[in-house]
Amino acid sequence: MGLEAALSSDTFLTTQLQRIVNWSRKNSLWPMPFATACCGIEFMATACSRYDLARFGAEVARFSPRQADLMVVAGRVGIKMLPVLQRIYQQMTEPKWVISMGACASTGGVFDTYATVQGCDQFIPVDVYVPGCPPRPEMLIEGVMAIQRIIENEGIPPRGPDGKRIPLGLTVAPNVRVKPQPVGLNVGR
Repeated sequence: MGLEAALSSDTFLTTQLQRIVNWSRKNSLWPMPFATACCGIEFMATACSRYDLARFGAEVARFSPRQADLMVVAGRVGIKMLPVLQRIYQQMTEPKWVISMGACASTGGVFDTYATVQGCDQFIPVDVYVPGCPPRPEMLIEGVMAIQRIIENEGIPPRGPDGKRIPLGLTVAPNVRVKPQPVGLNVGR
């Protein structure tokens, strides 16, 4: 009927426990969206049938930090929102991962003001930066896949000698080529 019928009764499989744990963590990332702007719409688009983040084991968006292990900071972070972001990060279970999605979350974007945090990596460790304004859903999926590759190889985020978590600081390169428009634009003629 299944795998049992293909294997004889005296066959056994061996592997390392750490590989099984890493494989299960890699294929069951539960994202915690911290979406405050237009990047949140792109994050929502990854759950639709066209992009289908479920293929990568990350479709279960959890809005409880105690059930999530991947925080996606999507959009600008204000000074008044910063304590909430830090508290949510601290409440997440270990091992936990962070994706900074978009220009606003990574560098403050065009909002160079006193009320906007100029990069969430100043306050929480960021593992993967997804550039763009806003980045396409494919870019976010590439960021999730980058974290999955790290989990598969290492398993647990690295820590420094003081016990603090060391951010990975990976940047996802754009993997989508924009097709030319079917009709050329003639401006001013």
